[in-house]
Amino acid sequence: MSAEAPPRPAFYALAPGSWRDYVTVLHAPYTAWHLSYVVIGAALAPQWYPGRLGAALAAFFLAVGIGAHALDELNGRPLATRIPSRVLAGAAVVSIGAAVAIGIAGAIVVDLWLLAFVAAGAVIVCAYNLELLGGHFHSDAWFALDWGAFPLLTAYFACAGEIRVEAVLAAGFAALASYAQRRLSSPVRRLRREVAAVSGTVELADGSREPVTRESLILGTEAALRAFALAMVALAVALAVLRAR
Repeated sequence: MSAEAPPRPAFYALAPGSWRDYVTVLHAPYTAWHLSYVVIGAALAPQWYPGRLGAALAAFFLAVGIGAHALDELNGRPLATRIPSRVLAGAAVVSIGAAVAIGIAGAIVVDLWLLAFVAAGAVIVCAYNLELLGGHFHSDAWFALDWGAFPLLTAYFACAGEIRVEAVLAAGFAALASYAQRRLSSPVRRLRREVAAVSGTVELADGSREPVTRESLILGTEAALRAFALAMVALAVALAVLRAR
């Protein structure tokens, strides 16, 4: 049996080369998903501060959408882009530095306790994406806390100046949703990037057989991930519209 053609490294990956690599490395569906937690956190705060929300979205886009993903691509080229390493490193330093600057400015204006969130975020981005300490922080549980609970709690605190019970409960929601994302995406990522071919059949109760292929293993899980990302963005937009009225 001939080997299956290698699939793209991610369902959102464009054809390699040129400007397309820079779009691919943003992980757009997942970036939008995790920025949605920022909106949800801000929308749950007692007072609606669209300016603070905008600053938080800018900081997290820089830190996660650009910085974290540039570091991730620098560490092993999982998306197989052709972006020079020096460009990835420079993008990570500049974007994370800009995110930290936004956080420091926000802390000066709003509440100095925000500096604790800024420091934690800087550590999280580097520890997770560079797999420091032997990859100890690069796990399903840390992903759930770092990319789910943390953005929501940070945005909530930036708008409320404290952490209330509703924020903790919402952070639990974000952590569990991110945990589900990780558990769904990890096997698909392995199929796309590491598996050369899949063969076999599934025997049904009526005695018929269906072939098992790499595409059949990927299809359903990725459909769920796409729907999950759209659902999270829709929820964030709905909450923002509600609070903006």
